[in-house]
Amino acid sequence: MRYTYLAAIPFILLLLSGCMYPQSERTENQVSNEEQLTVVQQAVESYREGEDGLVPIQTKDNDTHIYEKYLIDFRPMQEKGYISEIPGNAFEEGGVYQYTIVDPEEDLKVRLIDLQTTEELRSVNIRLDTYRQEHTYPAFGQKITDQVYSVDYEKLGLQEAPTVQSPFTQADLPIVMDLEGNLYIDYAYDLNQALEETDHDYEEGDDIRPLLVDDSSFVPAYSMPYTVEDGQAVFMEDE
Repeated sequence: MRYTYLAAIPFILLLLSGCMYPQSERTENQVSNEEQLTVVQQAVESYREGEDGLVPIQTKDNDTHIYEKYLIDFRPMQEKGYISEIPGNAFEEGGVYQYTIVDPEEDLKVRLIDLQTTEELRSVNIRLDTYRQEHTYPAFGQKITDQVYSVDYEKLGLQEAPTVQSPFTQADLPIVMDLEGNLYIDYAYDLNQALEETDHDYEEGDDIRPLLVDDSSFVPAYSMPYTVEDGQAVFMEDE
């Protein structure tokens, strides 16, 4: 399974650096994520009902990561009066979140992608690209599975292993790499917390990432699929 989304990270961060921080203290950005999420959720549902089942999403390639594939397009919702204004915390308004729909065919869950998690990924990816210009292989670190490796941060000139702060638990999550050198966030810690705290019927072979989506405002962006094995979250590998 291959995702090709990291190339967009430098562009996103360039835009964020230019427009996010000057507006970060605006009044509308002080409204809670939950309140703004509720407004957008209701607007999306009304849009689908009023527009013969259509959903206001941006067009993405088929191989786009599942949690970034259905980004909300606010323009038609505004133009047709389904929403009065774009939430102040949205990327389009200089905020640090992108609004996404988890499954447009079913329950239309609206969730947030925390764009602050992209900065460390972008930084590591730049170093990784530089390293690959001089070496045959990516900077593979410790083998985690046959298809997943840690990042050898010393080869990249870093003082310690890079991490990303989780939007779910605020824990520092590791960055991992697949065999092609694509970077991902390792959400195993968050998933194990959810497995312990949530009644569920997931079995080995099931993708358990919805555990993080169902009871949160966020999606696990830049993630690989996980399943459960002996009660613990493990990477779901291709056969």
